[in-house]
Amino acid sequence: MENYLIKLGYIPLDKSWIIRIGVLDLLNNYDDTIRFLKKQKKLSDDLKTLYRVLITWNSGKPIDVGESGTLYRFLRFTSWKLGLEKKFILRGTLRKRKICNDPGIINYSQEKLLSLDNKTSQWASAVVLLGDPERIDNPPYKLKLTYEAIKHWKIQREKGKCWKPRYDETILKQAEAFLELLKTRKTFFVPKQAEDYCFARAFELITRKEGEIRFPSLKDHESNRVKEMELMLNFAERGMLVDSNDHRAVQAIAMRQKFKGKKVKIKNPKCVNKSWPQFWQFLKDSDRL
Repeated sequence: MENYLIKLGYIPLDKSWIIRIGVLDLLNNYDDTIRFLKKQKKLSDDLKTLYRVLITWNSGKPIDVGESGTLYRFLRFTSWKLGLEKKFILRGTLRKRKICNDPGIINYSQEKLLSLDNKTSQWASAVVLLGDPERIDNPPYKLKLTYEAIKHWKIQREKGKCWKPRYDETILKQAEAFLELLKTRKTFFVPKQAEDYCFARAFELITRKEGEIRFPSLKDHESNRVKEMELMLNFAERGMLVDSNDHRAVQAIAMRQKFKGKKVKIKNPKCVNKSWPQFWQFLKDSDRL
């Protein structure tokens, strides 16, 4: 049965899943992702970027990857691997992030790729999307997702069918945990991957030190999320303006303050559109959900 939050339209499409599917379609000359995204009424900014990229990939124009580190690494790696010499436009916080710029990494194993850029799994996912058959035991969360996306995509294509979309399970579980907190003041939420850190930290379900140890890639997102959360938590507690541009930090702080019954001032509320464009409506309606 479809989850009621999904059915009510509060949960976004899983951008990580669809970006991987979209790259597979791109590499294999399918336009299903383009047609699917074109029909959607409410897309996250990263999926809007994916649509733009898919439309312009063969145009000869620079590829505008917006703020999506995932898309940038996947497509930069593809350009190096296939000798395409694509030029890329980076925007917002992505321009400030330290990202490997060595074409020689196309010859690295997945294990070696996992050591780059604060141990992000995006480079390893890129080589897998391009056909590397290796499958690492106990892979990081997002690399495992890549394996699943490729398997699903191939099975569907072999049947002559299109792939199936997913909704964002990470956001769904955080939304459910938040509603649980509002209702019972308790939650059994357990952070499983880096994208859970901001929410878990906001509700004291993980310490800063635990986050640094378990999720090294936290340093390499829209912000250094370990430092950003400590700073924004302090700002929120003091009633100061929360001026973060990191969508997950802002979402977590806003939910925390709603839970505590305190108001919060957000400088850039639209930053949540990167992953969860329905967020503010969800937060507004959360008391009755």
